[in-house]
Amino acid sequence: MPHLFDPYRIGNLELANRIAIAPMCQYSAQEGNATDWHMIHLGQMALSGAGLLIIEATAVSPEGRITPTDLGLYNDANEAALGRVLGAVRNHSPIAVTIQLAHAGRKASSEAPWDGGGQIRPDQPRGWQTFAPSAVPHAAGEVPPAALDKAGMKKIRDDFVAAAKRAARLGIEGIEVHGAHGYLLHQFLSPIANHRTDEYGGSLENRMRFPLEVFDAVREAFPAERPVWMRVSATDWVPNGWDIEGTIALSHELKARGSAAVHVSTGGVSPQQAIKIGPGYQVPYAQRVKAEVGLPTMAVGLITEAEQAEAIIANNEADIISIARAMLYDPRWPWHAAAKLGASVNAPKQYWRSQPRGLEKLFKDAHFGQR
Repeated sequence: MPHLFDPYRIGNLELANRIAIAPMCQYSAQEGNATDWHMIHLGQMALSGAGLLIIEATAVSPEGRITPTDLGLYNDANEAALGRVLGAVRNHSPIAVTIQLAHAGRKASSEAPWDGGGQIRPDQPRGWQTFAPSAVPHAAGEVPPAALDKAGMKKIRDDFVAAAKRAARLGIEGIEVHGAHGYLLHQFLSPIANHRTDEYGGSLENRMRFPLEVFDAVREAFPAERPVWMRVSATDWVPNGWDIEGTIALSHELKARGSAAVHVSTGGVSPQQAIKIGPGYQVPYAQRVKAEVGLPTMAVGLITEAEQAEAIIANNEADIISIARAMLYDPRWPWHAAAKLGASVNAPKQYWRSQPRGLEKLFKDAHFGQR
């Protein structure tokens, strides 16, 4: 059997295979509430045959949203709307469902990507004042964020805790704390965004302090039997920014605090980033974290082919393959990967008749009589 389709566990969470659907923002919520679009989107992702579904970056407060149309989990209406979607997913799919909790920091109050992605200034309709470790804007010409004081940082920790408790009530099976892609926790980690002179800035230990405090708070608030982990950017792709050595140090600290895994991405904190893009371009960072820290590791980044994904697992470069854009392009990517590699996947019985001739073992438990 191909290694990509071996069962796996993240903590106590059992996965049918090593394929994860990465969290992908849809910018389609209303006041933080999941909509019919999320029902359609998450529904088709749940029927993909992947082992793990990570719900998109979900804001822990209104001001923590990237855009005014980001998904949120900060009030009762948000919780009820997401619960409606999750109810449908659970009724029709065995996939493990987890969520990424996030705060955008200085990258909040932005337009959706298809509207240019630029900052919505706080004096414009739909805009708001952003917050960050330091009053340093993400890009030249933007309104600077307000530097967080201790009270503001406590509020954000409390917001993460409240969202984690809502996730637990919804039966969500795991939490990924978003510490990547230039959002708030990554901003604390990176010297590019963090110019503080107190105990939360300067040294590596100090810059890691707030992200680890948030992780600890989420871990304590979420049921102990359900896993919590963090997504990280292993490098800023900018000289003198956050780098792989810092990522390894952070991952060791996360492991000591009970993190069940680490999800390794890169970039996002600066428009000056110079990314060297190619197939699997981020996998070497995941490989180093896995080798030097020993946590279950998720790899992502231009992993598009079944054989490529299989080789990463077989060569012990990562434990889970996280698929994003390729899954949007082909929501049946795991089916097609299983067909290529000679494995089988879970599929709803309503679709069993689509099983190609000669691949009668593609769908687990499939049997479809024809009158």
